[in-house]
Amino acid sequence: MERILVSACLVGRPVRYDGRAKDVGGALLARWRDEGRLVPFCPEMEGGLPVPRPPAEIEGGAGGAAVLAGTARVLTFAGADVTGNFLAGAQAALAVARSMGITIALLKEGSPSCGGLRIYDGTFRGRVTPGAGVTSALLEAGGVRVFGEDRLDEAAAYLAELESASGTS
Repeated sequence: MERILVSACLVGRPVRYDGRAKDVGGALLARWRDEGRLVPFCPEMEGGLPVPRPPAEIEGGAGGAAVLAGTARVLTFAGADVTGNFLAGAQAALAVARSMGITIALLKEGSPSCGGLRIYDGTFRGRVTPGAGVTSALLEAGGVRVFGEDRLDEAAAYLAELESASGTS
């Protein structure tokens, strides 16, 4: 059975920067939970950040790949550098995925850690820009396909492909 690494906030855990969850709910996630597929994970907490915590964005909206390459930082609104925490959380997420044979992740879109297609632009003005968060970028580079919570149907189709190819369900 294929397991799915999932942002803990998407399954109701109050781990976001503001101390809240972003529970997606719905029949599909409930089925995956009941099947024991979901592996909840919060890279920011695993990287050592508290809940609640100041919001953070990748400077210049450069994206997770730039953070991984050392050419951009993750900063709080006050300017504190939390790059190390984000890198540690991303490495922990990849380690969990590898140890459990996970090749699919469902992560919180827009997050500086988990965003897959879009992140905030680094100005703390609520503007989004195309790009991936630090954890998403590392997971993708490590062979884990990342989907945001707004792409559940695509994630389900990919999961079906994986299971068809491996002969499991």
